[in-house]
Amino acid sequence: MKNTNTHVEPRITLVGAGPGDPDLITMKGVKAIRAANVILYDALVNVEILDYANPDALKICVGKRSGQHSHTQEEINQLMVSSALTYGHVVRLKGGDPFVFGRGYEELNYAADYSIPAVAIPGLSSSISVPGLQQIPVTHRGLSESFWVVTGTTASGDISNDLYEAVRSKATVVVLMGLHKLKRIVKLYQNEGKRKLPVAVIQSGSTDAEKIVVGIVDTIEELVLEHDIAAPAVLVFGEVVSLHPSFQPIREFYKIIAEEI
Repeated sequence: MKNTNTHVEPRITLVGAGPGDPDLITMKGVKAIRAANVILYDALVNVEILDYANPDALKICVGKRSGQHSHTQEEINQLMVSSALTYGHVVRLKGGDPFVFGRGYEELNYAADYSIPAVAIPGLSSSISVPGLQQIPVTHRGLSESFWVVTGTTASGDISNDLYEAVRSKATVVVLMGLHKLKRIVKLYQNEGKRKLPVAVIQSGSTDAEKIVVGIVDTIEELVLEHDIAAPAVLVFGEVVSLHPSFQPIREFYKIIAEEI
């Protein structure tokens, strides 16, 4: 692919769109979108963000969702580069943050292979912002000194090996793309004797479709089914979930059970 149009200055900007609420994109991200000739956006990006774009900009959905891949990563890379060489400024708009399970570095590297200038604009990662919007801090003095952010599903379709280590820690563990692996993750915690560890599952965080269930390891699967929680969802395992207002009745219930025993 060569730039045959000498008047075009190809460049690529990776922009993190944030967790879903269009108001949670950064101002720098908005400025990049306004200046774009082409916008390649993911399935999890709120399309309202496209309202910031120039009406003449070419907008292409390259959505990638579990079981619904409309484009391979290689196809996205090629489209990104060919669009930049043909039209100029391309914004690659990605949900959350480009570098948190977003394959952002792969895209920067691909652009570099064609000597196309490329930069990244961070976005709010759902791993922190979605629990935070529910008043669940990923760290809190006396409860959690650190947190893990782990993918629930690897490229091979299995759960991440890091989860085996994470469940043994006292840290908050945030699992992205893990709802379909919830049963296996719960089993890992049960095997560690953490059956009463607080858990939250948050669907479509920061959007109108947001739903949350709060429970413990032993009850969270049932709650997810009962409340019809669907992907995309963020899983949060850790004592910090006990700070959520809806956890107090759960705490009282198990306190009563313990006293009766």
